[in-house]
Amino acid sequence: MKPRVLIADDHLLVAQGIQKLLESEMDVVGLVSDGRALIKAVEEVSPDLVLVDISLPLLNGLDAARQIRQLCPKTKLLVLTMHAEKQFVVDAFQVGVTGYVLKQSVSSELMHAVKEVLKGNTYISPVVASKVVEFMQDCAPGKSDAPETKGFDCSLSPRQREVLQLVAEGRSTKEIASILNVSCKTVEFHRGRIMKELGIKSRPELTKYAIAKGIISIDASAMCGA
Repeated sequence: MKPRVLIADDHLLVAQGIQKLLESEMDVVGLVSDGRALIKAVEEVSPDLVLVDISLPLLNGLDAARQIRQLCPKTKLLVLTMHAEKQFVVDAFQVGVTGYVLKQSVSSELMHAVKEVLKGNTYISPVVASKVVEFMQDCAPGKSDAPETKGFDCSLSPRQREVLQLVAEGRSTKEIASILNVSCKTVEFHRGRIMKELGIKSRPELTKYAIAKGIISIDASAMCGA
């Protein structure tokens, strides 16, 4: 039986290209374009492997991966992204992925990475592997200066990151409340706490912060009119 693979990417042409590459040896059980659809699909089809981009709308790829690890711990996770910064790689492995491949990699590398992850091994694109080593060296005992980080802000709770992303995408309080199945007052409370925690005073500043942290893409903010 072929391994069952689910692909999450908000660019349809990219997702279809990956599907075409994998379908000779894998059973591609679905293509989804946002993080919340990804969670739902994983619950429905229980794939062996999820290929996930980091910058997904509604719920970014890393927060989605964190939820998938809890919902379906046997499903393996491989990030396929444009983000080559070392902190994103570190963040990804901290939430439980076992593969990290850059979109600019050749197709043969992606297929090799998929096979390695399905075997239970870890795979990191050589281009970013050295960055991880550098990061670990910077964090070694005795280092006086902490390394600069650009990845997700762990000072925020998972719910706060969800609200931050939806606010940064330009969604209204009512929309966010509906998506998260909470009250508008709860959304407003979280938004206020986020802005206080981050020292941010406006929605445009929140959007810039979310883009800088890779929580949303520039494309997503432009589409939502942020």
